[in-house]
Amino acid sequence: MSTAEETGGDDAPWGEVTPEAARRLLVAAVDAFAERGYHATTTRDIAGRAGMSPAALYIHYKTKEELLHRISKIGHDRALYVLETEADRDGTAAERLAGAVRSFVRWHAERHTTARVVQYELDALGPEHRTEIVELRRRSDAVVRRIISEGVRAGEFDVPDIPGTTLAVLSLCIDVARWFNAQGSRTPDEVGALYADLVLRMVGAPHRP
Repeated sequence: MSTAEETGGDDAPWGEVTPEAARRLLVAAVDAFAERGYHATTTRDIAGRAGMSPAALYIHYKTKEELLHRISKIGHDRALYVLETEADRDGTAAERLAGAVRSFVRWHAERHTTARVVQYELDALGPEHRTEIVELRRRSDAVVRRIISEGVRAGEFDVPDIPGTTLAVLSLCIDVARWFNAQGSRTPDEVGALYADLVLRMVGAPHRP
């Protein structure tokens, strides 16, 4: 499925990328990276998918790695926003953790092509860009860890290892991008609801919203 065809969500994919030619190239890069992998994709592949000449790519992006960084930065910013929005809502820790997992999973399902590139091509980034993205991932980890910690302090959760459980929760959610199929039997909302319930069981929540 083309990135442009990924469904769901209130925000149009890559709507913040301008001009139109830069957006077309970025969409083409996401599709190519998801299908072939970053290293097997050439700038000629990307330009061809966008219906443009290879030279046109360098007007908007200096390198293939710069394209990957732009994709990764936007994707990680979106994913972090989803988590922070739910974490900062009013409600119990169980309600906020369920909301965070449900929304995070739904984003990875609705944007599964994009999310595969965002989450699994980190090592292809140069050192400076990789450091920036790793920091965004640490912030996502901190959001989930905060909710779980608050739940433990409030007596809502029974979690002996908060860092390990946080890693398990995020890994479970992120992996949805690897296997989700838009033509499958479950919708993104259904997968999000299932995973929210699984995570609340994982943290020992006696009452599951």
